[in-house]
Amino acid sequence: MAPNDSAQITGGNGEAGELPAGRRRAARYVVPVAVAGVAAATIGLVPALAAAGDPELPKISAQELIEKIAASDTEQLSGTVKVKTDLGIPAIGGLGGATAGAFAPKGGTEDGEKGGSAAEPTGRMMELATGEHTLRVAADGPDKQRVSILDSAAEYSLIHNSGEVWAYDSASNEAYHAKAPAGAKGSGKDSAKGEDGKDQAVPKDVPATPQDFAREALKAAGDTTSVTVDGTARIAGRDAYQLVIKPKQDGSTVGSIKVAVDSSTGTPLKFTLLPSSGGKAAIDVGFTKVDFSKPAASTFDFSPPKGAKVTEADESKAAGKDEAHKVPKGAEGLGSEPNVIGEGWTSVVQLDTGAKSPAGAVSEDVPAQAQQFMDALGDKVEGKFGSGMVFKTRLVNALMTDDGKVYVGAVTKDALVKVANEAK
Repeated sequence: MAPNDSAQITGGNGEAGELPAGRRRAARYVVPVAVAGVAAATIGLVPALAAAGDPELPKISAQELIEKIAASDTEQLSGTVKVKTDLGIPAIGGLGGATAGAFAPKGGTEDGEKGGSAAEPTGRMMELATGEHTLRVAADGPDKQRVSILDSAAEYSLIHNSGEVWAYDSASNEAYHAKAPAGAKGSGKDSAKGEDGKDQAVPKDVPATPQDFAREALKAAGDTTSVTVDGTARIAGRDAYQLVIKPKQDGSTVGSIKVAVDSSTGTPLKFTLLPSSGGKAAIDVGFTKVDFSKPAASTFDFSPPKGAKVTEADESKAAGKDEAHKVPKGAEGLGSEPNVIGEGWTSVVQLDTGAKSPAGAVSEDVPAQAQQFMDALGDKVEGKFGSGMVFKTRLVNALMTDDGKVYVGAVTKDALVKVANEAK
C-alpha cells in the first residue's frame, strides 16, 4: 500500500492546483421537493463498488492527485455502475416514472388530462435517491452519452446523440424525445458548449460523466476542508488512489467523502459519502466494470419500438403535460432571489416563497401520497424566527417557516435553526 499523505489543501484563488473557495449552488425547488430533488441530483450518474486488494503505487500528494483529476481528459468509456443510496427518506422507487408526479396538483393538468410521460427523465432519475440500482453507462465525448437503469424485468434508458435526446421506458413502452435548436448549446457538430465544456442538450439535472460528481465535491474544498490521500484500492480491475475529503466545520451533515481515482487516467472510479451522523454510507457509487476504449457508434442509436407512445418535449410543454413533474401549486413563484448564508460545507440557501401558512399544514393541492412523504420527513421546530418544519434526510435538510421562509443546506437541523434565528 502506498504511504498515506496527510497534506491538507486550503483555500485558493483559482490558480492551478488550488481549489475553489466554496459552493454557490442555489436550491431549485421548495421543500419537500427540494429534499428529494437535491438528493437525486447529488447522486448523479457516477461509478460504483468493487475492490480486490490494495495495489502498490508511487507516492502522490493530495494536491497532485487533485490536479490529476482536473487534468483528466477521459471522454470515452463504457461500463457497469452500482448505486447504493441511504438518505433516510421513504422509498420512492415503487412510484416508477411517476415519482415526481406524486407532487403534482390533484387531477393532473388544468384541461383534465393526466400529464407527463413515464419516460420523462426528471421523475425517473429521482428513483436513484433511494435503494440499490445497477446502471449501464457509455460516453463518447460531450455529444454522445447513454445511461440505462436496469431492473429485474425492465430497462430505462436515457440517450443523447449530437443534440437528439431520447428516453425510453420498456415497462410502459413509452418514449420521450427532446431536440436542441439548431446552433444551440449541445445541438451537434457546430454547437457551443457551456462554461464547463459540457454539452447542454442533456438535462442539466442528470450528470453524464463520472467526473461530475467528484468535481462537485471538490468545489466545496477550501480553508474549510481537509484533503488527504489514504492509501490505494483496486476498483473494477483498475489500480486507484484513495482521496479523502473532510469538512473542518461543525454542523455539516457530511462526515467524509472518499474518491477512488484511477492511477492511470485520473478518472474517479468510486465515490463514497459517509454522513456525520454515523452509520453506513449515505451514497456509495462506483464502477464494477469499466472500459476506456471508444464505444461502438450503435450504442447511441435509438428508434422508438413499434407501438411505443412517443411524447415530444415541446408538445408536452405546450399542452401543459409536464405539470406532473413540477412542484405543487404555489411553490413555483418565489418572493425573492435565493440568498446564500455562510460558506463552505455549512452554507445555507435562503428563499422566500411568500406563502404564509402553518408549516406542515395539509394543502388541497397536494395529493395524500405526497403529504405522507412530507410528514415522514418533517419535524416541528421553534425559535426566534417563529415556528416551522424541518424536512430532513441524512444529507440534505430544509427548514420551512410559517411565514414562508425556506432554508436549505447539507447541515444539521440545529444548524438550520441557528441560521434562521440569526437571519431573523
